[in-house]
Amino acid sequence: MEPLISGKGIRALIVESDEELLQDIYKYFEPLGYELDSASNGVTGWQRAAAGFYDVIILDMMLPGMDGPTLCRRLRDESGIETPVIMLTSGESLENRVLCLNWGADDFITKPFAELELEARVRALVRRARNTSRVLRWGGIELDPQRHTVFCDGRPLNLRPTGFTLLARLMRSAPGVVPRSELEHEIYGDSPPESDALRTHIHMLRKLLEQAGKPILKTVSHVGVRLEDPEP
Repeated sequence: MEPLISGKGIRALIVESDEELLQDIYKYFEPLGYELDSASNGVTGWQRAAAGFYDVIILDMMLPGMDGPTLCRRLRDESGIETPVIMLTSGESLENRVLCLNWGADDFITKPFAELELEARVRALVRRARNTSRVLRWGGIELDPQRHTVFCDGRPLNLRPTGFTLLARLMRSAPGVVPRSELEHEIYGDSPPESDALRTHIHMLRKLLEQAGKPILKTVSHVGVRLEDPEP
């Protein structure tokens, strides 16, 4: 069955030791627009997950070096990373599946599975995470997605809807760089304008942040935009 929805703007880390399965996931997900990274063992998966920004992590339960549940628990407990995790299991016992959830996994799917179902579960996790009402905080800025408010050091910052959307996306990734393509997708979906309107919105947001005493919006040439830590 042909997939119907684009995954553009979603970055996923796949930690899977089965090379054939990994290639199958790549073949299905990449044409949808997903940006994929991968690791073949738990140690490398831990390093990449802890160092980079991802919208979702697809994690095999049985991995060399460090198993999936342990990796997931370390991400939650040691790094405070809340990236959604979907665990790939191989018909493990009920106790092991419960262990996955108790140690921080958000969902699991049993092998063998259809890539169509895996992609649907991934999209549901990403949608749930992006729609969360969790307040975002970075460098003295506090953004409440539910109330649609922004405060800089306790003072309100009035942003237009596009500026609010950009700032929320950057704060979710901070201090990581967000590619321009992801910012465009965040604002325009799959129908970006032909003009470089994004540059204008970024300029306006940078100016407002500077006026509020937060000159932290930085452009990374040929890559994207990020928020730096004002107190390194």
